[in-house]
Amino acid sequence: MLKPKQMSRVLFVGHKDVLEPTIGVLHDLHVVHLEEYTGEEYFSIGKPLAGVEQDSKRLLKLRSIASFLGIKKPYIKPTSAEKVSSELEEKLDELEFAVSEKLKKKSEIEAKIKDAETNIHEIKVFSGIPVNFDLCSGYETLQVFAGTIKKGAEIEAGLSRITTDYQLYVGDTGTIVLFVLAKHADVVAELLNESLFNEVKIPAMSGVPDELLNELETQRDMFVKDLDSLSSEIDSVKTQYEEFILASEELLSIETQKKEAPLFFATSEHAFAIDGWVPDDEFETLKSRVEEATDNRVHVTRSDRATVGADEGDKADDANVPIEYDNPKIVKPMEAVMNLYARPRYHEIDPTALVFIAFPLFYGLILGDIGYALILLAISFYGRSKLHGEGWNSLFTVLIYCNIVTLFFGILYGEFLGFPLAGPLAGHVGHQGLIPGWHTILLFQGIGGELVTYPIHRTHIITTLLVLTLVIGVVHINIGFIAGFVNVLKKHGMKAAILEKGGWMVLQLGAFMLLFGAVGVIPSILPGAVIFALAVIMLIAGEGGTAIIEIPSILSNILSYSRLLAVGLSSIGIATAINTMSGMICPEEIGIFTVFAAIIFILGHALNTALSIIAPGLHALRLQYVEFFTKFYEGGGRIYDPFGYNRIYTEE
Repeated sequence: MLKPKQMSRVLFVGHKDVLEPTIGVLHDLHVVHLEEYTGEEYFSIGKPLAGVEQDSKRLLKLRSIASFLGIKKPYIKPTSAEKVSSELEEKLDELEFAVSEKLKKKSEIEAKIKDAETNIHEIKVFSGIPVNFDLCSGYETLQVFAGTIKKGAEIEAGLSRITTDYQLYVGDTGTIVLFVLAKHADVVAELLNESLFNEVKIPAMSGVPDELLNELETQRDMFVKDLDSLSSEIDSVKTQYEEFILASEELLSIETQKKEAPLFFATSEHAFAIDGWVPDDEFETLKSRVEEATDNRVHVTRSDRATVGADEGDKADDANVPIEYDNPKIVKPMEAVMNLYARPRYHEIDPTALVFIAFPLFYGLILGDIGYALILLAISFYGRSKLHGEGWNSLFTVLIYCNIVTLFFGILYGEFLGFPLAGPLAGHVGHQGLIPGWHTILLFQGIGGELVTYPIHRTHIITTLLVLTLVIGVVHINIGFIAGFVNVLKKHGMKAAILEKGGWMVLQLGAFMLLFGAVGVIPSILPGAVIFALAVIMLIAGEGGTAIIEIPSILSNILSYSRLLAVGLSSIGIATAINTMSGMICPEEIGIFTVFAAIIFILGHALNTALSIIAPGLHALRLQYVEFFTKFYEGGGRIYDPFGYNRIYTEE
């Protein structure tokens, strides 16, 4: 905790005869982060093991079939890898045959449906015209015009002035089909153009439009039924082979991964070398397993542990060490919050445990309502049970942590969906709380004469709570400076740590003493001024002249913690407004207005519940990332990605 897992650089050297069992052990143990060999003198990049091409083709085929069948990745009981391997060849051929037939049939049906819909679209514009399409072309003495004209246009009068030898049909969609003698075609075309004539192509088929439409729609419906029937058959195949496909895909992925592993290795004609990283606590197990599997024909060595000291110089490049968190199980979900920002570097403090404390604390301080806490806890537990996967599990677990703290502060504040649980102080006038007979208890007098009570009424002691949030800010920021002091001490030594990080803590001490001297808490401002000046000199010596520009940022960082109060008060304001509006609408007797009041109450609090996830979460997160991390955290560590596979659907 507070630092990543300690890693060692490990090198495996052996004869090519034992390369395959070595890969098998490394893959099974799943602890070695491989470093890719880029190719240098005397060695070359390794070649994949035999059979990789066949396995890759099978894997591609399985993934195509899985995509066609629409197979997701549910959590199912694992199958024996040996059993899957023995059935793979036969079942894959059987599955491929079944799927290829249905895929071919599906493609044919879909093509027929598409053709039918295309024809329907072409014919539909001619619906209502009682003329066979065969009669609309092939004439020498007749000209046929088919298309649309401006809505409301009357062309028959104009046609009558040109000729009486014409036949005009107007369809249901406004399309016209006009037959005239060829000798009048040019004059008629001019008449039609005046009515914004837009030509429509006559379909190259035989039949009356309405009859063709009925026939094509019947055919299309039949094809759709055939497709639905085929979909049922495909679902049957999916049900029958789903477990096999998932297990086989996983098995082939593992085999392909193993056989392609030499592409990361350095090889010569007879030997191989594997370079990587392994957690310190796994090295001895790794070494003994490799030596056992290869009959001691692979030499396993470990270089000095990756350490960086002020006087020793770098023994390993800090940025190259892969980072694996080393946190207790209860803290692990917070690693998702860290990954949104960046993993720590190898030799700096891992703040995951600090975020585990501060993030839910700030979230609960902001929200602090029993009703919202219970709703969000129910959503979180339900979501975690239904949505599997490491990401979802971490998200909902963090939300659970936050709302357990919210529940605690809700009890402290005595709030339930914006309603106070307790009535006013004994002898004071005010609305009764939700719990009859429970009165507020006076604890002590706060800043500016404010009465601090239990339950704590946040709107009554704003000044006291504002000062409290600023104190929290000072404590949180200085924890960051202490962590920064440790980081700089490790990398650059005591002098740099004192000047770069200690200077900021001394600066705050000087600022507070100046303030206390100005308001008369201490006799003079001189001690504060001296300490403040000393701190400025320390910062300039440690960080250069830019430190002077950054001095005001300390004040803005501390003031930023006032959001712990401000955002919480806004949430109370929204909840109170919802309660007030629904209460004003709701009459004494149940009726239609009661329904309106209930709708406003439910929808309003549903919206505020959503805001209760977003606003406290974002502001609590900002205090970690912007105000806290900038005091010590560099980040940017490489993700530890060990060679191996997390099995889900198969087991050895």
